[in-house]
Amino acid sequence: MTMTRRRLLATGLAASVPVRARAAGAPALRVGILRYGTVSWELDVIRRHGLDAAHGLTIVPQEFATGQATQVALQAGQVDTIAVDWLWVARQRASGGDWTFIPFSNSAGALMAPAQGPVTTVPDLPGRRLGIAGGALDKNWLILRAYAQRQAGIDLDRAAEKTFGAPPLLANALAAGRLDAVLTYWPFAARGQAAGQRTLLTVEDAVTGLGVQGAPPMVGYVFSDRWAKANAAVLEGFIAASRQARDLLVKDEAEWPRLRPLADAGGDAEFDALRDWYRRGIPRHWGPAEQGAAAQLYRVLASVGGPALVGDGGDTLPAGTFWQAAQSW
Repeated sequence: MTMTRRRLLATGLAASVPVRARAAGAPALRVGILRYGTVSWELDVIRRHGLDAAHGLTIVPQEFATGQATQVALQAGQVDTIAVDWLWVARQRASGGDWTFIPFSNSAGALMAPAQGPVTTVPDLPGRRLGIAGGALDKNWLILRAYAQRQAGIDLDRAAEKTFGAPPLLANALAAGRLDAVLTYWPFAARGQAAGQRTLLTVEDAVTGLGVQGAPPMVGYVFSDRWAKANAAVLEGFIAASRQARDLLVKDEAEWPRLRPLADAGGDAEFDALRDWYRRGIPRHWGPAEQGAAAQLYRVLASVGGPALVGDGGDTLPAGTFWQAAQSW
């Protein structure tokens, strides 16, 4: 398949449903996505089955090179929604923003190491070379720091030899032996697993180890509260279409071969690992229990990240972080 064809698929321009929906005058929902990002998988299922048109809207994907670029586009009004974690939403809320969140995935990432390397558990990390995807305030890193402190009395921020960077660069460094372990986002953890790496600890298991009761979402669709109130029917239609698409991805194996061009997988084992990690992350429930778990986790993260993470908002999750009009499921 040519790269041009891949890009058409990844941005949805090869699908015919949105064209028909636009011709019928359906309102558009502009979604900021990353090339090969997992949001594009869900959007592809929605378009192929006409789920957006069935719910009275047109999905218009807009592709960006980085997550930060999607955030800038959202704040500039170039798109209506993007996928990002609720910690970003909480920081914006604490500063007076009106962004709000509905869940997309409960998966975050994992601590990975070579099969024959010196690191087999979290207590092995002191003095070792640890790669960390993202920056010093990335939620995965804060969660791992809190977990290591609580479970083993280790201050990883001081004890490990840290390298922050982009996941692909860290993956290359781990493969070349320049790192002993990597804390990375789940798609890269899935690829590493397929390549024979060990999964030492998932972020989700670390959250459980911190005593958080329930399964807080990690990534979700984020949009303006004002926009949501003005476009309630479009948003409700998108939520319904999104849930239908995820249901298909759980139950119908025939959906997955069609998504292979979007996954950019290096082989069958890698694609299967990506599928399995994606499925594990699909939220099964959303309601007071999950929101309470997120509030618990926020207090933990605030204790580690401090004012640099939460600003002047303290350790209480700002009101409105989660879109309150969303129905529980």
